[in-house]
Amino acid sequence: MPQATATLTAPLAAPEQRPARRHGYGGGSEFAPLLRTIKEQGLLDRRPGWYARGIVVNLLGIAAVIAGLALIGPSWWALPLAVPLALLSARIAFVGHDAGHAQITDHRSLGRIIQLVHANLLLGMSREWWNDKHNRHHANPNHLDKDPDVAADVLVFAAHQTTDRTGLRRWLTRHQAWLFFPLTTLEGIALKVYGVQALLAKDGPCRTSRERLVEGGLLLAHVAGYTALLLTFLSPLQALVFALLHQMLLGVHLGMAFAPNHKGMEMPDAHPDGDSWGHLRRQVLTSRNIRGGALTDWFLGGLNYQVEHHLFPSMPRPHLRLAQPAVRAHCRALGIPYTETGFVDSYRQALGHLHEVGAPLRVEGVA
Repeated sequence: MPQATATLTAPLAAPEQRPARRHGYGGGSEFAPLLRTIKEQGLLDRRPGWYARGIVVNLLGIAAVIAGLALIGPSWWALPLAVPLALLSARIAFVGHDAGHAQITDHRSLGRIIQLVHANLLLGMSREWWNDKHNRHHANPNHLDKDPDVAADVLVFAAHQTTDRTGLRRWLTRHQAWLFFPLTTLEGIALKVYGVQALLAKDGPCRTSRERLVEGGLLLAHVAGYTALLLTFLSPLQALVFALLHQMLLGVHLGMAFAPNHKGMEMPDAHPDGDSWGHLRRQVLTSRNIRGGALTDWFLGGLNYQVEHHLFPSMPRPHLRLAQPAVRAHCRALGIPYTETGFVDSYRQALGHLHEVGAPLRVEGVA
């Protein structure tokens, strides 16, 4: 499945990023003027109050869902509550993502705690696995050899990745554009499984026994709490159906948030000079923004400003929209394509790319 992730500070810095001290960004002839503009506008300053309000609203929403389960009791009429719980779980995931990027606070310990609570305890997803994977994605987005998000797995993203597909995987690749959204129903569960696998792996991202113990303990607490919650108010069969519905809807929601961001955009390894792109080109040319208002911002967790997020990963979510005019103007002045499209068209482009990649296998199947 397509996967997605974050970092405790800012993502792994490219060479031209490392000299900067506070925000993890740096020099680079094309990027430096934009960075100065953004700093002068104060858009890299943290917004802890904004995030605190959002976290409180999320937790109150979850409490309301629990109260609803208690009021309805062991009834199939409780199943519709899986819908708001999935929406709230996605909000939890977005907070965990932002905490990993140090958008909420630049205090490392506090940021780690916020992310552990949201990722491990509330979602059952390993923070360390997510950070490790997402750091590599941010460092080299859409690079087939370096970005784990475009590595050949259930889906493939380049024609040469289809050559050794056999059996079920070959069939999936032929029809991957049509199967994308059905497959995302498994993403909520897959994120949990991948995290547990990484936690148990000897060469996993957890560097110390203490990290492994904390991560594992919180993941177990999530499973125990989630199971106890559902079985307290629902029959075992109702609890199972509720959990499946909740996780499937969460997977679709997260898939909708991450799918349009890079699929079908430039791939650096497909260009002779792709590996020499500076930070600005590497992030802008591989990313796609989605136009929309406050509802789009809320539904996609600010990831609709993918260009700005990749250029400034520690920029607080409410500042991404404010940074957009400066980024767009800077790209226009340099003649660098700045991609922005509508909500529906973003999926058309992303799924169109997946359809095109699977085309050779479909032709072969007809022959």
